Amino acid sequence: MVGIRRGIAVSVAAVALIAAACGGGDDGQDGVTAIPSAPATEPTAAPVALPSDVAPELVIGRVLPETGSLAASLGGALIAGVELAVDDINAQGGNVKLIAGDSGTDRHVAPETVNRLLGEGAHVIIGAGASGVSQSIIQTLYDTQIPQCAASNTSPSFSTQANAEFYFRTVTVAVGESQVMANSMASQGATKVAIANRADDYGTSLARLLADDLAELGVASQTVTFDHDAPSFDATVAEIVEMGVDAVALIAFEEGITITRRLIEMGVPGWAIHLTAGQFDFGMPERVNPTDPTVVDGLRVQSPSGSEEFNQRVFEKTGGNAIYGGQAYDCAVILALAALAAGGVDGPGIIAAVPEITRNGQKCRSYGECAELVVQGVDIDYDGVSGPLEMDDVGDTTVGRYLLAEVRDGELEVIETVDVTIDQ
Repeated sequence: MVGIRRGIAVSVAAVALIAAACGGGDDGQDGVTAIPSAPATEPTAAPVALPSDVAPELVIGRVLPETGSLAASLGGALIAGVELAVDDINAQGGNVKLIAGDSGTDRHVAPETVNRLLGEGAHVIIGAGASGVSQSIIQTLYDTQIPQCAASNTSPSFSTQANAEFYFRTVTVAVGESQVMANSMASQGATKVAIANRADDYGTSLARLLADDLAELGVASQTVTFDHDAPSFDATVAEIVEMGVDAVALIAFEEGITITRRLIEMGVPGWAIHLTAGQFDFGMPERVNPTDPTVVDGLRVQSPSGSEEFNQRVFEKTGGNAIYGGQAYDCAVILALAALAAGGVDGPGIIAAVPEITRNGQKCRSYGECAELVVQGVDIDYDGVSGPLEMDDVGDTTVGRYLLAEVRDGELEVIETVDVTIDQ
């Protein structure tokens, strides 16, 4: 995984309805090659346990949002995904120790956490939650040759920067979310969209991609960038309303609740508002308006996710939120399998093994099943709970799975799963 990281293109796969979903249709765009979508519930082999003392002890340090503007929407599911993976790995013959730390959502918390975790013996890091926060720790991990797996970083920047040699991710880059969002908005008849984005790496990169994708679908757009730490978003909302648009794409984190509330108060209907993964929260409608959550009926939001079966496991730990949980789970499993394949916990050995265990080999779908094959010397292709993954040489997963949800009768309901393939 050395050298300049490649550019990206995307094709959107066919849509598969979740079994309990209501309605929905094909949001694919003309000229895009459709591929069969993976089933909502992944087939899994019976758990296999390795003999004891085969796997090297791997210490995973997790740097995920316990505090900050992503703690409510992302933190719980990310943390649950890692914890479930560690439990499963150890139950199936693995040898993993987990040490925990907070990433927050600013650039001051995560570096201190990483330094502490490395001092406590972490061989690898899972995190951070936000792309901008990962940028605050990536140089340290590059310098110390510590592999870093991100489950929720979608910024394209990581695909080209030189210090990403020890970085990989189990979520598709922002172009995947951009395609899902653009197709959803176009399918609802949007003709002119206001793209409101927070002023950080995640917000600006996704806004650019979304504007391009909307243009390809014949949808005009204008962009307004806001300071996510601003004491008030009234000026941003007023600017959006003055644009005379028929839809709003809001790229935000926790501040999105306030902005959505003000948009509704200014007369923007719920069905005209589309949110990004940083705002995927089943309690969102009530947080926008506790007395009448139906005011946001029709609002849509999408997020990377795991399979329906795995999501149910995460729901039990979080009370109903599973976004990025599958991607976090797969981070832990891939790191553990890579350590086994490398025969130790040396950083360069682990990172070199990462791409090879997710493509071109014999399919396997659990740590135990895959580990048994690795010990036998078989080249494996791990298909995770977040999809087939198919990691490329620079550490970007090329296949991802998204949930698309809509507010109905004041409650956020998942209506579709969308599989996305990133062209190499």
